[in-house]
Amino acid sequence: MKRFLMSIAVLAMLGGSASAQGLLQRLGDRAKDAMESNVGNKVEQGVNDAIDGVFNKKIKKNKKQKDQEEEKNDATWTCPECGAENTGKFCEECGTKRPAAEGEEEAAPAKAEKPEKKAAAPKKQAESAYAKSDFVPGDEIIFDDDFSGEKLGEFPSQWDLMGGYAEVGSINGRKVIAFTDDGYAEIQPLMKDQQHFLPDVFTLEFDVYLETGEGDGFNDSSLEFAFGNPDLPNWNGRVIYGALWFRATDGGASMHWTAQKPNGGDDIFGEKDMYLDSPNTPLKDNAWNHIAFSFNKRAFKGYVNGMRVINIPNAKVPSHFWFVHQGAYKFGCISNVRIAKGAVPLYDRLASDGKIVTYAITFETGKADLKPESMVEINRIAKLMKDDSSLKFEVQGHCDSTGSDKVNDPLSQKRAEAIVAALVEQGIAKERLTAVGKGSHVPIADNNTDEGRAKNRRVEFVKK
Repeated sequence: MKRFLMSIAVLAMLGGSASAQGLLQRLGDRAKDAMESNVGNKVEQGVNDAIDGVFNKKIKKNKKQKDQEEEKNDATWTCPECGAENTGKFCEECGTKRPAAEGEEEAAPAKAEKPEKKAAAPKKQAESAYAKSDFVPGDEIIFDDDFSGEKLGEFPSQWDLMGGYAEVGSINGRKVIAFTDDGYAEIQPLMKDQQHFLPDVFTLEFDVYLETGEGDGFNDSSLEFAFGNPDLPNWNGRVIYGALWFRATDGGASMHWTAQKPNGGDDIFGEKDMYLDSPNTPLKDNAWNHIAFSFNKRAFKGYVNGMRVINIPNAKVPSHFWFVHQGAYKFGCISNVRIAKGAVPLYDRLASDGKIVTYAITFETGKADLKPESMVEINRIAKLMKDDSSLKFEVQGHCDSTGSDKVNDPLSQKRAEAIVAALVEQGIAKERLTAVGKGSHVPIADNNTDEGRAKNRRVEFVKK
């Protein structure tokens, strides 16, 4: 009871407000009743709990809310817009806010909470764009780098630095080339012949991470692409030159380019506006964007997330290329760079080899989720099978030797099944397809080299 009396004294010293006096009166009455009923110990505990409630109720409530919020943010949820798996309040791929759980009301954001990010194009819309794309990836890989084997902070081993500064970084768990010295760098694939490594028919593909922001570090940034040929008269070593521009100040983005004609004459200029708030823009904000170029002897085309934005029918033949980046660091990240020799028609490959080997069907790292750009090749296979109803394929998934068989074998099987499911969605009867995961057991190149591992990561359609 001594603690009880001391507590009353403390409350008395807190002030003479009506609420304090009322509380003292109530506590005093409860103590009197308790002593009269000879249950003083129990009442003392109750009074102590009441006092704790006065001072600690809000603290406990806030702590409980905080614990619940942390538990909620740590839980995995599926984005209703793009289908990506996430934790936290916003989707890492498209910026969509985490939906309320069943039976949970959507709370209004606190004043200091980060504003909801503008959602980018949903995954289904991206897949639709690729379904209409005429981009055909090359068949024979010349250069392939996803930076997965590189060390953070080091310069990437398969590249050469021509100016500025660059290093291996990480965005959302994916290894990238990050341009960090005020955003400026010039880099080129490290090849045996730096000036002559592109054939007259080739494709170039890479991913760019685009993130909006505020402040000087986000204004007027660009990723420039330069194709040159030192054996031909040209300006500044370039025969085709362009850039993806992003301006955070007005939400604007554009692709612009210049190309030389084979026989001289006026250069070809062009530009495609892709404002981020436009419903027709192919760009995705706060997400990865897939950029692709194709050159076929004289025709040059460029694509952003499956949408063709450049179409030059007659340009000089380049023999090498390099990147130039200027501007914001977070925009200055590229990954998954691949150069391939031009595509051979599917029917010709099938007729000569009895199978189709393709590198154009790709997946999310460590998953069996098809990337949207894979729909280009899947649609070509579907068309081939629709044109020839007698065709049946064993769909084989192949991995390189990175990782264990315990991981690679079931993953390659699930990936083969994902391709079959995608073809069935395109109208191909399931009975005409068989999914087989080969893991890393049937290599066609040396797994000790980057180029060899890239060739071993493939999909084969074997005629049955």
